[in-house]
Amino acid sequence: MPDAQTLAAVRRRAALAGTAVSVLLILAIVLGSRLLRDFDSALLPYAVATVFLAFGVAYRYTVWISAPGARRLFKQGWRSFFSAENFRSAPTALPKMIATYLGFQKFLGARSPARWAAHQLIFWGCILAALITFPLTWGWFTFTSGTGSGPGYEMRIWGIKVLGFDSLNFVGWLMFHGLDVAAVLVIPGASYFLWRRMKDRGAVTGQRFAYDLVPLIALIVIAVTGLLLTFSSIFLHGGGYEFLAILHMVSVVFTLIYIPFGKFFHIVQRPAAVGMQLFKYTSRRQDEQVLACRRCHEPIDTAPYVENLQGTMRDLDLGFDEWAEYCPRCKRVLRGNAYLTHVKKGFK
Repeated sequence: MPDAQTLAAVRRRAALAGTAVSVLLILAIVLGSRLLRDFDSALLPYAVATVFLAFGVAYRYTVWISAPGARRLFKQGWRSFFSAENFRSAPTALPKMIATYLGFQKFLGARSPARWAAHQLIFWGCILAALITFPLTWGWFTFTSGTGSGPGYEMRIWGIKVLGFDSLNFVGWLMFHGLDVAAVLVIPGASYFLWRRMKDRGAVTGQRFAYDLVPLIALIVIAVTGLLLTFSSIFLHGGGYEFLAILHMVSVVFTLIYIPFGKFFHIVQRPAAVGMQLFKYTSRRQDEQVLACRRCHEPIDTAPYVENLQGTMRDLDLGFDEWAEYCPRCKRVLRGNAYLTHVKKGFK
């Protein structure tokens, strides 16, 4: 375990990184909104929450990569990610892995088609919501009407007109209801995982309320209150809108601040894992020596990957890095034999 002095140094670096990223985001908000001319003061709580989000992500990421195992994963993953040699030898590998591993997350389909579908609904719903909410919150996007009341509107990015549209046609409806579409995607996905957390015995056994249930509840609350805002404005002539707006704002701000310190942090970690997958893929394409299991002699993985895993185990002082040279089945067999030999031998 690292000593107190090392932990204090890591925290100082993390705090500096978080502060630097927060300051850069504030400058981007000021400059991107044309010195706050396009900044909507009603969205100030959301903007402040994104600054806290930036600080938390940078702080947590710095602490994460300070651990020996994560640091090795980080270095090797990003080295493969930005390798010109990898790009020359396999130019389509990186885009393919970004699409399949980050975008469509095919590895989840092997566990359960239902879990994969629910995760896809949450993922794309949150991506759509982020692409709309963050630029609007920061004042980077603006929608203006030459007549003051439509139906013709202009979408501007950093003050530059990029699109003109009629708010009464389908494109205009999508422009003003993109967050409603995102909410419709998120609600069934988050509801499935919440139902599974309550019914699946395996999920119930290891779950924690703050870590596993709160994120799902927060997503559902954000999506439902967002849809209710639209329902209030269209069908209730604004009835209850102020209360719903405050409830929605509180739920969004809480979730943004919670992201770096809860389960949602894996969103930030995932790109490093893509780099590691690229490292494995390119090692196999380069005809690297494939190590065989020391017990059954079946192939395990390429020598660079196994050596990287052994290095991580040595960094962590685990003391059994030779186990990386056994296949998963033989590891289970050896553990079982050790248990029968050293534990069960005294029982009749």
